[in-house]
Order: sequence, then C-alpha cells, then structure tokens
Amino acid sequence: MDLAQKSLLELFPEKNGKYMISLKYSGKFSNYNANVRLRDSRMEFRLSREWENISPEIQMGLMQLLILKAMKKKKSTHYIDLYHSFMKNVHIAVPKEESEPELEESFSRVNGKYFYGSIEKPNLAWINSVAKLGSYEFGSDRISISKILSGREKLLDYVMYHEMLHKKHKFNAAKSRSMYHTRKFREDEREFASSSEIENELKNLVRKNRGWGFFFRKH
Repeated sequence: MDLAQKSLLELFPEKNGKYMISLKYSGKFSNYNANVRLRDSRMEFRLSREWENISPEIQMGLMQLLILKAMKKKKSTHYIDLYHSFMKNVHIAVPKEESEPELEESFSRVNGKYFYGSIEKPNLAWINSVAKLGSYEFGSDRISISKILSGREKLLDYVMYHEMLHKKHKFNAAKSRSMYHTRKFREDEREFASSSEIENELKNLVRKNRGWGFFFRKH
C-alpha cells in the first residue's frame, strides 16, 4: 500500500477502493507547499520536492490534512499532529538567502522596539501582489511585503510587525483547522503604536490605488 492510499484509509477505511490515488513531487511549488485534487473517483496529491526527504509519517499528516479540507471533514490523528509540529519548527532549517535593504531596516526597527531583538531574521522579499499587503510563509520562513509600502516607513513597519507576529505565535491547530489570528495575536497586534490610525491609513492608501487592483488584506 503506497503512502497516499494509506493516508486516506487511516482516515476513512470505508473508502477503500473508491478512489484512484496518485502522488507526485513537483518543483513547481514553493517550499513545503502541496495540494490535492478530487475529481470524481480520482484523488491526485502534488507535493513540493522538499517533501521527498521528509519522514513518511509527517507526509501522511500533510496528506490527511489535505483530504480533510477537500472533503470538509474534521478529525484529529497522530500523523496530523506530527505534521503541525514539523511546520512549526521547519523555519530553523530553512536557508536565509533572500533580503532587501529597506525590508531589513524595517525588520530591525520592529524587532528591536517590539520584540527585544528576539525574532530570528527570516527571508525578506518584496512582492508585486495585488491581493495582499504582506504574508508570512512557514515553509520558506519568508516575510513578503507589497511594494506599495516602499518609502512609507510607518505603514511598512506596521505590516512587518503583523507578519513577525505570525512568526512568533505560529498557529493553533485543531483537527483540520489552523488558527492564525488568535485572541492573543490580536491583543499583541494592538500593542503597535497608533495601530487603529495606521489601519485607516492603509485602507486609504489601498483605496487610492484601487485602480491597480489593490485591496486591503494582511495575512
């Protein structure tokens, strides 16, 4: 029995023989990303190449989580717990090769003022995304910030702070759901000086640039 099939049957033994299951590792994904496609009786897993060298048990946790999301079910398993533990700590081994001077300066300011220098510097990258102002990816240990914030130090630092909170708090896992914006996260977010005022400034900035497709969203 292959790994993908075993992942399904550990969750739903009654579905034995109901799907043609395939698993492929692809170089088209960024670090530790993956997806699953359910089409009639076909179940296709695609995992980034980094997963090939990760233990089968952790891979099973990832695939079980993908299955539960695709089927809109909730369950807890030992394998999913292993996967969550792995993702919370994978940043330690991720190479830090990406950086931008303006983002480095922002990271250093925020780290010193709000985190007492305790946050390890992640990869830092600008993005041209029109869908979000910032994001933090656990698998690549990367904070990405929209170029719309370049030259706007106060706004840049606030979005940087938000993404650094994701790196600090990680996530709370419950069955097939991962909670990122917890109550503690929101409490810490409000610790940033003039956060409410800055939120309004960000909305106004995005509104002015709406013609370029920007809308207000922090991950």
